Amino acid sequence: MAMWVFGYGSLIWKAGFHFDDRLVGFIKDYRRVFYQGSTDHRGTPEYPGRTVTLEPAEGEVCWGVAYKIIRKEDQEAALEHLEVREKQYDMKAYLDFFTKPTATTPAVSNVLVYIASADKKLNKNYLGPASFEEIANQIVHAEGPSGPNRDYLFKLETALIQIGCEDEHVNDLADEVRRIVLKRGTDHLMKTGVH
Repeated sequence: MAMWVFGYGSLIWKAGFHFDDRLVGFIKDYRRVFYQGSTDHRGTPEYPGRTVTLEPAEGEVCWGVAYKIIRKEDQEAALEHLEVREKQYDMKAYLDFFTKPTATTPAVSNVLVYIASADKKLNKNYLGPASFEEIANQIVHAEGPSGPNRDYLFKLETALIQIGCEDEHVNDLADEVRRIVLKRGTDHLMKTGVH
C-alpha cells in the first residue's frame, strides 16, 4: 500500500527522500503559522528561529504538496529521514488531502502530517503566537545549522508561489522581513558614512 506524506513547510521545496508522485493540494480546517521554535535547523537553543506548524482553524485550508511513496523500503527510508528531520514536531496526524477547491471527496485519505503541537509539556520548542513585528524580528536575527531563518521564509514564499498558492500570512511576513533587512542595511550605511 502506498504511503502519502503532506508537506506544508520546507518539505514543499526539499523532500529529502525518494517519492513516486507529488500532488499539489490542501488539507482542511488547519492554517500554517510561524509558531514553532527551531533550535536545530534555523536557530539555536539560545536564539530559536521560527518555522511553520499547523493550527486547527475551522473553515480554513492549508496548501502544500503530498508525496506518494510506493515501495516498502522507500517508505522505511522516508520515515527514518522524517523522524530525524521533524524530531521537534511532536504530533502525527492522518488527514484527508484535496486537490480541487470544490471537491467534497478527498483525492487521498490518511496522508501523514507532522505537527508541532501547542502543548509545552510535549513540545518544549513551541513559541506560539506573537505580534507580527516580533515574529519578523526573530526571523531576521535567527540563524542555525541549516542557514538563516529568513532563507527558510523566503524559500517557503517562493515554493508556495510556484505551486500557485497565495498565502497572505507568509507573503506579509516575508515583506516585513525584507523591510527590516533593508532598513538595517540602510542604517548601517548611514552609520559608516557610506552613501
